[in-house]
Amino acid sequence: MTLVTTVMGLLLALASVGAAVVAIRVRSLPVAILAAGLVSLLAAVLFVLLAAPDVAMTEAAIGSGLTTFLFFFVLGRVRGGGDHD
Repeated sequence: MTLVTTVMGLLLALASVGAAVVAIRVRSLPVAILAAGLVSLLAAVLFVLLAAPDVAMTEAAIGSGLTTFLFFFVLGRVRGGGDHD
């Protein structure tokens, strides 16, 4: 690993920890969902940096994309945004 790769990895790790702290501490649910999605997206970038593109694509698609969408979908249903049968 080169120095640039190491520094980028450390910056991504610090940003991920920061986003995780925001997701835990914030009072707004939409902001917490977005922060959790950001943690997953930063993990995907870190996997690319570590030469694991297959894991990165899976993390980006499932962890960041689908999970964030499902959280917002469920939040809308719980808050009364959907039809009740």
